Amino acid sequence: MSIDLAKVAKEKKIKYFLISFVDLFGVLRSKLVPARAIGGMQKDGAGFAGFATWLDMTPADSDMFAVPDADSLMQLPWKPEVAWLAADLWMDGKEVEASPRVALKRQLERAAKLGYRMKTGVECEYFLISPDGARISDKRDIQEKPCYDQSALMRRYDVISEICDSMIELGWGSYQNDHEDANGQFEMNWDFDDALKTADRHVFFKYMTKSIAEKHELRATFMPKPFSDLTGNGCHCHVSLWSSTGKKNLFLDKKDEMGLSKLAYHFLAGTLHNAQASCSIFNPTVNSYKRINAPPTLSGATWSPNTVSYAGNNRTHMVRIPDPGRFELRLMDGAANPYLLQATVLASGLDGIDNKRNPGKRHDVNMYQTRRADELRKLKVQKLPLNLLDALRLTNESSVLRERLGGALIDSYYKLKMVEWNHYASHLTQWERDNTLDC
Repeated sequence: MSIDLAKVAKEKKIKYFLISFVDLFGVLRSKLVPARAIGGMQKDGAGFAGFATWLDMTPADSDMFAVPDADSLMQLPWKPEVAWLAADLWMDGKEVEASPRVALKRQLERAAKLGYRMKTGVECEYFLISPDGARISDKRDIQEKPCYDQSALMRRYDVISEICDSMIELGWGSYQNDHEDANGQFEMNWDFDDALKTADRHVFFKYMTKSIAEKHELRATFMPKPFSDLTGNGCHCHVSLWSSTGKKNLFLDKKDEMGLSKLAYHFLAGTLHNAQASCSIFNPTVNSYKRINAPPTLSGATWSPNTVSYAGNNRTHMVRIPDPGRFELRLMDGAANPYLLQATVLASGLDGIDNKRNPGKRHDVNMYQTRRADELRKLKVQKLPLNLLDALRLTNESSVLRERLGGALIDSYYKLKMVEWNHYASHLTQWERDNTLDC
């Protein structure tokens, strides 16, 4: 029986609901609905004009309705009279195929027909910066290697603990918080779960972190590379496939050297095979390409990949196998759309399974020291795209992503992102003036 949101509102003393969706650019859109109206909204959805968001629509299109998923309900710990709901988009009596949450649900449905359930966890890195965005917020956080610095972590205890307490209250299974590799950078971890639940929590985590930081007169940013000399914000994704009941890890094989089953290796091969085409989704901004393929930072390493490769417990590769029964995808950054991230991982993995792709041998080398073209050819690994334009073209040309995510979604994503690229390309930078004015 579905959850009655009107009844929940009375029981939990909720005054307002945020009915929310994420557009193709990962922007969180919402309407604030009073509890008195939530019954009708649960049935029919909240109305939006699709053209007003990044969803490749026009002012002539019909009204779009965001129908809330009651199972996604999260009461804001820092403002408990408000509850958040993830919604699915409908137009003219049909789900909007080129919308991120619907795209993920389509992949999960495809996996379910094969008897698979994808479980994932994400590691969301972010910076706490000054409200104007010009610098990190802690002037004393200046170590060359600040990772795990206890003093810098505790100077932000008020913010970190409030976010962590909120996750605990929400039942996410929060289990650790740390100062990351860059000055002013942090990461907070919670338990892995079914992919849709993880994606909903990922969306909410970004909103929650920014909101609580603002309470403390700070600003949180998940921008991939906000400071040129510091490590960027990754969003590593840990992946495994389970049985339809969710009780058996189908990636686990204790007899294998790395603890992975044949199914896991096929899935892994699919992520490698489609990595270049997926790059514009995992790394969706111009700024993203200042994080991957980057030179060493102040700490001595970028901790981001530069090749399509995998290894064991080795963080210099795109894919790391840290433990039996799962692997970690390290390509994604903080700007990645939470739903498209999960949908693309699953689409790529299922392609690997369906075609019984082979990932080849793992490379037990320091990939940061393997940059020459002849070395890469010898290892038979490919470089990642160098900029958003190259990445977008690869996405647009991918028959796998078109078939699995849908041509409508890929066409819309490519079209809107090309508008963004052209806007960026038309912008005159200070670097150009400094270096070419006297030509």
